[in-house]
Amino acid sequence: MFRKVLIANRGEIALRVQRACKELGIQTVAVHSTADVDAMHVRLADESVCIGPAPASESYLNIPAIVAACEITGADAVHPGYGFLSENARFAEILEAHDITFIGPTPEQIRIMGDKIEAKRTAKALGLPVVPGSEGAVRSEAELRAVAAEIGYPVLIKASAGGGGRGMTVARSADEVVQAAQRARAEAKAAFGNDDVYLEKYLTTPRHIEIQVMGDGQGDAVALGERDCSLQRRHQKIWEEARSPALNEDQRKRIYDTCAKAMRDMRYRGAGTIEFLYENGEFYFIEMNTRLQVEHPVTEMITGLDLVHAQLRVASGGKLGISQEDVTFNGHAIECRVNAEHPRTFVPSPGTITHYHPPGGLGVRVDSAVYQGYRIPPYYDSLIGKLIVHGNNRVECLMRLRRALDEFVVDGIESTLPLFRELVQDPDIANGAYDIHWLESFLARGKV
Repeated sequence: MFRKVLIANRGEIALRVQRACKELGIQTVAVHSTADVDAMHVRLADESVCIGPAPASESYLNIPAIVAACEITGADAVHPGYGFLSENARFAEILEAHDITFIGPTPEQIRIMGDKIEAKRTAKALGLPVVPGSEGAVRSEAELRAVAAEIGYPVLIKASAGGGGRGMTVARSADEVVQAAQRARAEAKAAFGNDDVYLEKYLTTPRHIEIQVMGDGQGDAVALGERDCSLQRRHQKIWEEARSPALNEDQRKRIYDTCAKAMRDMRYRGAGTIEFLYENGEFYFIEMNTRLQVEHPVTEMITGLDLVHAQLRVASGGKLGISQEDVTFNGHAIECRVNAEHPRTFVPSPGTITHYHPPGGLGVRVDSAVYQGYRIPPYYDSLIGKLIVHGNNRVECLMRLRRALDEFVVDGIESTLPLFRELVQDPDIANGAYDIHWLESFLARGKV
């Protein structure tokens, strides 16, 4: 096992990784920008290093500064958390060149799955079901029209290097497809420096179902259940639950077995999430995230497994230690992403938290790094924390979530707590009757 782990991240995920390390007797190093000098992850680490000014490009994305922090502190491994450099294959290669372990997949696995076109080809070769679409990037207007006609409208035009909903447009007819592709290319070029786009069949009422996987890089891998992430705004998840109210046991077993086999065949190392659209009983691969997900706590709540412990174990060369038959599921869990944003317009709301009281009690978990008096900086993601609740069944879980939301106090800034208080009382949510477009319609009705 590692002696000292540097956590190349900030906020709640840095604190989450610190806790896991401390439980395993591993010393921790926090890195921080000048804007985060008073952050909780800095206060609770064994050591801390300032790696640059406030902008992420000069601090949390500054690879030379992070490598230097490893050398100064003698860290023998780096946990990247999520976001920032967590899926940067070059970062993983540089760490390896300096004899520092990257706690995640191999650089090659990150590279393959980070390119959406290559990921789709790989997924298909591994036996994962994929959305009908182009075989690769679509270059010309003639090719664009031909592929769209073959797939059938509506089609989804997606940036090859995209993420977070950027570089993604829908064309519902041949009259729209060229202009839609131009918009997607322009947005992709601005956001990612790469204007390659590809086409997929646009599913009209799908759910977003993702499978948590864990592999040891030595040929063992398991699927740790699914999460339903269908409540989204502009392709950004806000509410995740496990397990999905839309699946039956036969469908679960089929997709679990398929994903676990794919990861064994790939000799995948570490935590990963295989994301699908699900419609009319069929799964369609959309992408794989080669890192820990924001919503990983709901999987931990229903399996009793610590995913960060598992990451640390396999990254240090250990075996996975569990088989698919060992994985059991208990009850239901829901996570709400509480952001420092206006609950209706979603405009960011940085500022000072004047009062803060997280909920507690049986089956309630809050992953957060904020505190009363903390000033939320305007430079980073607006996540305040994650409220995760667990119950013996979905009804009990929803009731517990309602109670926990009533207890949660965050004053001094706007937050999305009022949105969740409305959602938890909606009949469609109670019945699990929603898809990836449901939340946009809910917001359009002016419910919050």
